Amino acid sequence: MSSADASDLTARARIRDAAIEHFGRHGFKVTIRAIAEKAGVSPGLVMHHFGSKDGLRKACDDHVFEIVHRVKKESVTADPAVSLQHVAHIEEFAPLLAYAVRSFQEGGSVGLALYERMVADIRDYLAAGEAAGRIRPSRDPGKRARWLAESSMGSLLVALSMRPDPDDIDFPLFLREWMEEHMLPLLELYTEGLYTDRQMLDAYLLYVGDPPAGTR
Repeated sequence: MSSADASDLTARARIRDAAIEHFGRHGFKVTIRAIAEKAGVSPGLVMHHFGSKDGLRKACDDHVFEIVHRVKKESVTADPAVSLQHVAHIEEFAPLLAYAVRSFQEGGSVGLALYERMVADIRDYLAAGEAAGRIRPSRDPGKRARWLAESSMGSLLVALSMRPDPDDIDFPLFLREWMEEHMLPLLELYTEGLYTDRQMLDAYLLYVGDPPAGTR
């Protein structure tokens, strides 16, 4: 690789990272010029690397998911010490969280595509966890993945909406506070469960297998 090629890759990464931070902090109405200023490049160079604002956003999506997938897969396959290291440095993931939150808040076809991608990603790393013997198998892996996507992101969105100014959030601080508030109950539920026996599950399985007349 020539030095010019290496410089291009560095500039591309710098633009992408600046876009993730700007989109997460200000939403997707932020301009290419503002992102270029943040990255220390010209707007023309942004267009050279990404072609359009949509192209830049796709690159941001891909990068966010690459990191999230790696971290989540490690959390269900590697030694627990690895996960605790991620928790210890949770603020580093704040720009990614902010970016994902803004995407879901915006909604529309792009938000829906991001959500479906998240569901597929969760199903993939849970399957890896099952193969590693760390995750229990599910009767319906797809529905379990969808529930986890909705519950995890829903918790974050509710917590954000309760802030005095949800449009002006210190995401690193927010993420640390959210983690300290929810990590213990989350791990208790995921590890030990909630009910002390199987009665509710068994009753439901019987119900869905043979529901009462008039409820089909």
